[in-house]
Amino acid sequence: MVTGWRYRIVSLCGVVLLTMLAVLVANHELPQSLFTTHVPVFNRLDVTVLSGSSLYWAMGLSVAAVAGALIPLYKPQPRRVLDTIFLAQKRIIVGGLALSTLGYFNWSYRLPRATLVMTIGLLLVMIPVWLIWIRHRPDESAKRALIVGDDPGQIDRIAPAVTSPIFGYLCPTGDIDEFRGGSSSTTAADGGVTDSSPATGTDITMLNRLGGLSRLEDILVEFDIDTVVLAFRQPDRAEFFGTLDVCHEHGVDAKTHREYADSVLVSERAVGDIVTVDIEPWDPLDHLFKRGFDLLFATIGLVLFAPLMLVIALAITLDSPGPVLYSQDRTAGFGETFPVYKFRTMVPEGESAVPSSDTENDRITRVGRFLRKTHLDELPQLWSILCGDMSVVGPRAAWTEEEVLLEEDAPAWRKRWFVKPGLTGLAQVNGAKSTAPQMKLRYDLEYIRRQSFWLDLKLVIRQCWGVVRDLWLAVWR
Repeated sequence: MVTGWRYRIVSLCGVVLLTMLAVLVANHELPQSLFTTHVPVFNRLDVTVLSGSSLYWAMGLSVAAVAGALIPLYKPQPRRVLDTIFLAQKRIIVGGLALSTLGYFNWSYRLPRATLVMTIGLLLVMIPVWLIWIRHRPDESAKRALIVGDDPGQIDRIAPAVTSPIFGYLCPTGDIDEFRGGSSSTTAADGGVTDSSPATGTDITMLNRLGGLSRLEDILVEFDIDTVVLAFRQPDRAEFFGTLDVCHEHGVDAKTHREYADSVLVSERAVGDIVTVDIEPWDPLDHLFKRGFDLLFATIGLVLFAPLMLVIALAITLDSPGPVLYSQDRTAGFGETFPVYKFRTMVPEGESAVPSSDTENDRITRVGRFLRKTHLDELPQLWSILCGDMSVVGPRAAWTEEEVLLEEDAPAWRKRWFVKPGLTGLAQVNGAKSTAPQMKLRYDLEYIRRQSFWLDLKLVIRQCWGVVRDLWLAVWR
């Protein structure tokens, strides 16, 4: 596996050479004749073969545009295969659009349309394959585990149960330095120590402290860590789920001891003392179909309801003083936060984090009561779905301050953080609200286990029918 600056140089050189090769192939008379003759839509283009300075211009501009667009992919990150493919293809398309724009406004040399389309088409296949090939995953014999946490008791119990060679541990504090034995290691920049070889035994005194959590990303990439084992004394948003987020980003397996798995999703079929955390509980194709459905649903919804949203905005302005939209920080995946926008339904005053029903809240305005009954106050969240912060279907995003209270009643509440929050979900269509956190959590976890495209479609239909019914009842009354 290529790492460090070597990866940066190899990946960049490969992109440059592949781009030049793609231009040469696209500029050849035979491929151009086949492309402009047999490919629909493009069969009206003329065959244009470049030579001399024109060919050099085409190659130079193509290399600059594509290589420049792919800069984020030169960082040696062990991403999952699908993530590498999608990100590389998106960046290649950006490079192609840049070339088209330059040619359209005559800012520089204009590539022939057939050459440009064929070049981008070839690169959409060749570059992802190249980036995946140079970052192949290590074989079974090269696997390495890293322990991350600050609980000596957990580390003492986990280390003997880990089957892969343990490279060392990361600790946010110096609390477990006493467990380190004498070793010929060097001091790291943040106070830890590093060693270039993994421990061959599972004795806790043999483990090397590699530093604090700030070095997690660097160590995963530099030393090709395959598995991260969690051993936190008290998992919280900043450390425990932050570590899971880094593992998710880099495609690294995360594991924990079965006795400490209350706050995470694990496979129902998991056996043994060390269980794998379901960082990504759904199949990648489910994510692809789900995101496509989200984009389609949000786009159609924003277009169809744009006039209605203008009417609602006017009604809110006339009904009570204050802004039209109301924003609130909600919890997303792995404990991160994002702003949720809704039509304002209450008088703008201080609010309490304690869950309450609409009938108990005297701050709700007349228009706001109608919007809540008909769920029309949720329409601005279509924009959050379009941006990718939310999904159409998923566990309802909770207010960050409210979640502290919900966790007191439902200790496993954080298991909802492993999927993107949704506008509706199994809990919503069954009437489970934050006033009953245990019931809501049970429905949300059931959805996470059962998720599929058809289940999402079924829940959306049920929710739409409920909205139509509530709207009819509100208008009739």
